[in-house]
Amino acid sequence: MAHILIAEDDNRIAMLEKDYLEIDGFQVTIASDGNEALKLILTEDFDLLLLDIMLPGKDGYDICREVRDKIDIPILMVTAKQESIDKIRGLGLGADDYIVKPFDPAELVARVKSHLARYERLTAGRSAHGDVAEDYLIQVGGLKILAKSWKVIKNGEEIHFPNREFELLKYLALNPNIVFSKEHLFEKIWGYDYVGDSATVTVHINRIREKIEEDPKNPQIIETVWGAGYRLNLS
Repeated sequence: MAHILIAEDDNRIAMLEKDYLEIDGFQVTIASDGNEALKLILTEDFDLLLLDIMLPGKDGYDICREVRDKIDIPILMVTAKQESIDKIRGLGLGADDYIVKPFDPAELVARVKSHLARYERLTAGRSAHGDVAEDYLIQVGGLKILAKSWKVIKNGEEIHFPNREFELLKYLALNPNIVFSKEHLFEKIWGYDYVGDSATVTVHINRIREKIEEDPKNPQIIETVWGAGYRLNLS
């Protein structure tokens, strides 16, 4: 049974989410403020986080920033804000998706199921290839991408990558020197069932660059080809 944390200070909304998720067989824990939510996330095991942005104590952005590189589970931001900049900010901090209030509870459950299913597939793929004798190594300067064991090593030090970021980097690395549009990458990595847009690709590319590029503002590994898309350069 998947365990979900709902971080929501509006008790009416929190209980509505809880009821619908429990009806579908999920175990649910509720935190009414950000500090309580962060403590629970760091001390208990959850399979998915539903983070309201406007939380007392510590907001959803701060929580996402603090836990994204510590845990590798889906994070869905719940917000009353519809501006693109707020959604992009959440994605830029590592959120997997966002849901705008008011929302249909049935859609919320569908999103939760979709993200859990995708993460299960990705995790299964990672486990299946974790002990292979021969890995598939892609090297770009001091950067090593081990496609089968799902590792990224920069100058001898392993860098943590959430599943979606690794999938995106691996896809580009396995198809070097080819320009892919944002739309193509979005379809390949997120799929048709994801409720988002190609701006998600840009946000994740920027997160990857922050980890692998010597100068993220002047990227040499993942290049932007203006008007066309992105290309991983491999000579």
